[in-house]
Amino acid sequence: MYFTDRGIEELEKRRGEEEVTFEWLSEQLRTFVDLNPDFEVPVERLATWLARLDDEEEDA
Repeated sequence: MYFTDRGIEELEKRRGEEEVTFEWLSEQLRTFVDLNPDFEVPVERLATWLARLDDEEEDA
């Protein structure tokens, strides 16, 4: 188990039943980066990966 799995598991446990939009998620990511600028690159990579998930399926 990776260290980050604990945070992912907490997110799933606390908010797993909620539905969110990508607009809401994008705003939360922007706020997080504003408060934690050292995480700009990882958040950018995550956002790009999420945005391109369908691209990978089309290439397969």
